[in-house]
Amino acid sequence: MAGTVSDMSVRRPFAARIVAVAAVLACGLVASCAAAQTQATPPSSASSSSAALPSGPPVTVPGLSSAVPSSAEAVVSPEPTPEPEPTPPEPTPEPEPLITAEPPQTEDAGDDPGDDYQESEPAAPAPAPAPAPAPVSGGKKVVIDPGHNGQNAANPGIINALVDAGFGETKPCNTTGTSTNDGYPEHAFTWGVAKKLQNILEASGVDVIMTRPSDDGVGPCVDQRAAIGNNANADLVLSIHGDGVNNQSSTGFYVMTASRVPASAEMSARSDQLAVAIRDGLVDGGLSPSNYLGSNGLWDRDDLAGLNLSTRPTVMVESGNMRAAADAALMSSDDGQQKFAQGFANGVLDFLGS
Repeated sequence: MAGTVSDMSVRRPFAARIVAVAAVLACGLVASCAAAQTQATPPSSASSSSAALPSGPPVTVPGLSSAVPSSAEAVVSPEPTPEPEPTPPEPTPEPEPLITAEPPQTEDAGDDPGDDYQESEPAAPAPAPAPAPAPVSGGKKVVIDPGHNGQNAANPGIINALVDAGFGETKPCNTTGTSTNDGYPEHAFTWGVAKKLQNILEASGVDVIMTRPSDDGVGPCVDQRAAIGNNANADLVLSIHGDGVNNQSSTGFYVMTASRVPASAEMSARSDQLAVAIRDGLVDGGLSPSNYLGSNGLWDRDDLAGLNLSTRPTVMVESGNMRAAADAALMSSDDGQQKFAQGFANGVLDFLGS
């Protein structure tokens, strides 16, 4: 603008110059006012949060005298939202985090394949979902065993104590279970699915017994879980777990039965029938069998206390691999857990009606 006024001063009469100078002064005044309206962006402050276990009264394990303390609740301060800059800079993508070490392995025998790894058959495409089985009558009893518990990790002295595992063997009382790479724990997954499954089965006329009443306790031990089904004379026992294999391509569920005969040949045959019914119910619900362990979603095991101690038709299910992103996303979501619950219900009700 100043260059234009100077040019005009050469070619125009004096009156025109006066007008031009006045225009320059007016523009400067406007720019000064506009600059005064820009406010400084307040500095942002970051707050830190810490996770803590839920508070409450001490909890105890059935059959043990140890009391379990609860920890204080975490306090999280809200983080203020900074005022945006007048002209935001071009965003720069953040680099992916560098993983420096593997998390500790805390899986139980049913979660860790170890030397039992074997080549498996490719999973067949899942068929279209089948109609839900008809309601069951006759007072059928089903024991649902959600694996692990929310306070197990805080009580190693209790869960590491050795208990009867069947056939003259012993195993730790319980374990902490695995988790997704984002930290979503197996015990939360199994509890969420178990509660949804309980609702479906009870609506169908089934009497449901849970091996634990909540997700904020310790245990019970594996021998006690088996005893719950035995003492109830349950028509079936379903133990729900999640696998923890650190391999992104290892996905899908597998249903396990005891390769040794804990009660009778007839009861073992019923467990095998239950395994097929649960496998088919999950497939009908749109879930895929494991592509890394077992054969077509089934696997006989000789090392699992919950199976070796049970005298009722019993299966244990690794519902998916929580360390693989594809399975983890499904297992940590409410919709995914409902999908697992419906698949389990399909199998349970089919078995009870057979």
